[in-house]
Amino acid sequence: MSSDRIFGLVVLGVALAYIASALQIQTSFLSDPVGPKVFPLMIGGVAVLAALVLLLTPDENPEWPKGATWLHLVIALVVLIAYAYSLRPMGFLVPTAIAAGVVSYQISPNLKTAALTGIGLSAGLFAIFKYALGLGLIALPRAMMG
Repeated sequence: MSSDRIFGLVVLGVALAYIASALQIQTSFLSDPVGPKVFPLMIGGVAVLAALVLLLTPDENPEWPKGATWLHLVIALVVLIAYAYSLRPMGFLVPTAIAAGVVSYQISPNLKTAALTGIGLSAGLFAIFKYALGLGLIALPRAMMG
């Protein structure tokens, strides 16, 4: 019960810091009416609500993950941090396919399914972000693009 409240306080602190940093985003006078602050503020607001739920209604007897689950969580965390650092130099497709494949393998250890999930998710997200949303993503490393 106390572990939920402690985690709720941590999430609340991080969410409030995230909201404070989102409020520092500078907008130009030519931006759209919503502006670049709204999405980060919405994410921060949802995190605040989740923290309040943890604080106000903690689980009476929470079950923490066992040893192997912690290892899977650490592997996923390391992969996602490496993914964030590899996007710029390696482009979108390769790091996203690798990260999605590794995380998929952590969820369900089937090599073929994980590889297909990584490749499919990478290609699908690239198409959505690049063509549907108009983001300026680089598909492959700049050195390969010429």
